[in-house]
Amino acid sequence: MKKKTKNIGIYFAIFAIVIAMAFLYDGGSDATQPKEISFSKMTQYAAAQEIAEINITETTITAVLDNEKEVYAYAANIVDLQYFSEQYVYPQIEAKEMKYMTDEPKKESILLTLLPTLLMIGALVFFFILMTNQAGGGGKAMQFGKSRAKLHKEADLRKVTFKDVAGLDEEKQELQEVVDFLKNPKKYNNLGARIPKGMLLVGPPGTGKTYISKATAGEAGVPFFTISGSDFVEMFVGVGASRVRDLFEQAKKNSPCIIFIDEIDAVGRKRGAGLGGGHDEREQTLNQLLVEMDGFGENSGIIVLAATNRPDILDPALLRPGRFDRQIVIGAPDIKGREEIFRVHSKNKPLAEEVDPKVLARRTPGFTPADIENMLNEAALLTARRNGMKIRMDEIEEAITKVIAGPEKKSRVISEAERKLTAFHEAGHAVVARSLPKSDPVHQITIIPRGRAGGFTMTLPKEDRYYATKASMREQIIHLLGGRVAELLTLDDISTGASNDIQRATEIAKDMVTKYGFSEKLGPVNYSSSDEVFLGKDFSSRQNFSEGTAAEIDEEVRKIIDGCYEEAKQILTDHMHELEEVAAALLAIETLDGEQFEKLYSGEMTAEELTDHANMLEDQIREMNAAEAEEAERLRQEEAEALEKELAKYDTDYFAEDDEEEPAEPETSDDREAADETVEEDKEEK
Repeated sequence: MKKKTKNIGIYFAIFAIVIAMAFLYDGGSDATQPKEISFSKMTQYAAAQEIAEINITETTITAVLDNEKEVYAYAANIVDLQYFSEQYVYPQIEAKEMKYMTDEPKKESILLTLLPTLLMIGALVFFFILMTNQAGGGGKAMQFGKSRAKLHKEADLRKVTFKDVAGLDEEKQELQEVVDFLKNPKKYNNLGARIPKGMLLVGPPGTGKTYISKATAGEAGVPFFTISGSDFVEMFVGVGASRVRDLFEQAKKNSPCIIFIDEIDAVGRKRGAGLGGGHDEREQTLNQLLVEMDGFGENSGIIVLAATNRPDILDPALLRPGRFDRQIVIGAPDIKGREEIFRVHSKNKPLAEEVDPKVLARRTPGFTPADIENMLNEAALLTARRNGMKIRMDEIEEAITKVIAGPEKKSRVISEAERKLTAFHEAGHAVVARSLPKSDPVHQITIIPRGRAGGFTMTLPKEDRYYATKASMREQIIHLLGGRVAELLTLDDISTGASNDIQRATEIAKDMVTKYGFSEKLGPVNYSSSDEVFLGKDFSSRQNFSEGTAAEIDEEVRKIIDGCYEEAKQILTDHMHELEEVAAALLAIETLDGEQFEKLYSGEMTAEELTDHANMLEDQIREMNAAEAEEAERLRQEEAEALEKELAKYDTDYFAEDDEEEPAEPETSDDREAADETVEEDKEEK
């Protein structure tokens, strides 16, 4: 960095010297400058014969007045200058009353004339050198066509192996063949087997596609090239294809190796889908990638791994056998995978004894490995906020809720009327969910605002589900409409707080009719259109049914929503006492967990009893937190004191060594005096 700054300073210094030399060569300007006056004023001086000397050029009249003052004026045009000369100058020259002087034409500096051109050329050279250095050219020509892939050799790689990857057993088995082939190629060649040239890792964001690719390279112990799909495409035509060629040339030199292309959909989108046609830069890059992966050339020992979460938009030629032979789907982990992931990410985190990975796995359905890592990190930050020493279950519960719904906004000022409305709304959701036979159990209810929501009711499934039934989707709609119905029954009014619930309920009902064929009237026919605005060669989604069918779809959706609404209304009417008890408890303590809600619903405790019990538990937790924080502070002070003692010990040992190095007793009086002087000098220096 210092070297580049020094070079830039040299360039600016050269430009400054050139400009200074140009002005010095020009001679600068005269010490005394004449005074500028108007042409009419100059005419008055000439008419009054007050001009002693005059000098006339094409545009300027310079005159020395009788009082030895020098002035000049500009002529408006040639006619005025000719009239001025004939009327005033020539007669006075003939009468010898005015002296006419003629200056030699002024020579302009050639360097000043060429200075703009020189500055422009210098600026172009400067930016050319700067861009070359940024591209890593090191003094070479422009390096736009060079690949930007990063090469990670075995010594440079952080040792990540399959042991560090949890919850992907089958996926690791698929990639293990790649590792085995790179280590023992003869084993496969003797059988006539061909290892897959490419493997496409498909899955939602955060499921570990990049991580398992890094683990594959760590297991194989071979060079690992990493590049993003967007790094190929550049503003200059042909650069992407050139970078693809350069990438595979580097890979051949380091064979056997692995190339990992992240977000390959940036260059692998279907051809012919844009306005650029076949001459589109992205399509040229894709064509070159297709040729390099499976063309006339041989790429033995080079395996391409790529990751994307949009496999539906990739070009079919890229997905055919011989290029990406396998598609490995990496989805969200199941309950067993989440438990293993919890154990991996909590290795370096001090967990309390009450924290059980099996319980956490059940409480985080749908979480990806990235979500789990983020959740544990949030729990650690919450523990540090209270000066705790171990991560407790309370912090993990709060972190799970924070990842799902956002942080609490306890400081938001909310009126009592809105708090009551929110309490009955969330209580309606919870009571309806508890009353439905196939609904998920209620895990938490709160009226504390989080994110955009004024409150929420969280239900967690007892087990992972991979399919939804007609009955479960219908109960989900009833659960969503429970909040609106509770507002109507208890407050005799409705609010905008149920807008998101209504939207989600309508989407579920529409999917039941158009996508899953759950409508008895329309039957098992798919009427759904594409959700993509631009997919493949289509610029917009098309409606694949008639207007009459559209009316029938609307009628069926309305029928489902109305039926679910009436059912939710009947449930809350039958459980009005439970609804009021839950709402009262929410107004008192703002948050209820699943166990507290179950006690209220079953009548085991009243809202008042539950409030007293919750306040007592909160006081106990507050005392426990204070004791733990005090203990943590005491341990920190002990560590600091131990460190100070250790440092003091080193200081004592150092001075003790100096004291041991005393001079021997002199034998004579002269030697004794010289030794005393030496000791005194040493003391002064110390």
